[in-house]
Amino acid sequence: MATDLAGSLKDKVLFITGAARGIGEETARRAAALGAHVAAVGMEPERLEKLVTELGPGHTWAECDVTDQESLEAAVATTVRELGGIDVVVANAGIANHGTVATSPADVIARVMEVNLIGVSRTVSATVAEVEKRRGYILLVSSLAAFTALPGMAAYCGAKAGVENYGNALRFELAYRGIGVGTAHMGWIDTDLVRDVKADSSTFEDTLKKLPYPLGALTSVEDCADAFLAGIVRRKRRIFVPKAVALVAAARPITFSWLGDLPVLKQATQMVPRLEEQFRKTGRTFGSTSAGMGKRGA
Repeated sequence: MATDLAGSLKDKVLFITGAARGIGEETARRAAALGAHVAAVGMEPERLEKLVTELGPGHTWAECDVTDQESLEAAVATTVRELGGIDVVVANAGIANHGTVATSPADVIARVMEVNLIGVSRTVSATVAEVEKRRGYILLVSSLAAFTALPGMAAYCGAKAGVENYGNALRFELAYRGIGVGTAHMGWIDTDLVRDVKADSSTFEDTLKKLPYPLGALTSVEDCADAFLAGIVRRKRRIFVPKAVALVAAARPITFSWLGDLPVLKQATQMVPRLEEQFRKTGRTFGSTSAGMGKRGA
């Protein structure tokens, strides 16, 4: 498998947003190890510079807020200038707020949806012309959250569901241009984002333990990055991490029915007040390692 990936990824240029941490960082590391050239894009310049230094020659980085078209276009220009073009886009940048809609500032809820959905669309708009030149592939990072819903995740779930259907339509629009489009749907991945939520809410962690597989499963960031790269090579329409997430996707008619609501509603009346109180005590609307509101919140 590794040999096949290396042969297919060698000398390809991957433009990865949200590359400073988590899935984006690990995907960048593993792609580079397989001979790809990486443009690491994100909100934390020190981490991005360190990453690219560790990867060695043939890679570049750019500080970029995916909600800012100007900075995205500058990052694309840097990539083309330094690496010659773009073969693959991994629209991975994402954030999650801590709190419910009722207890969170409106700007926080809007920011989550703006980064996770509008940021994806802006990334595509900024890169599509370059990807077309190489008849490349665009991977939009959605989530298992597109197929289910949990209290405390309204903005996140809404945005990720939007990414999925945006990707479905985009696939049709870009087919004649020779561009492949896939969406990635992960369960809980062992990243800073997930660890931050666990640290701030014991209720969240307790809830995960009660959920059936794969809804409560935790996957390593390494396994997630491997699945991404395998899907990129195969230009897959859907990438599921773990693979059992495909079963949740298939069960949507039930999950989003009154019948699917019953078990969640039964717990929500007690769970939500505890969740709100725990997040309120931290005084944070985002996790301790999150870029959160970006420069606007600095």
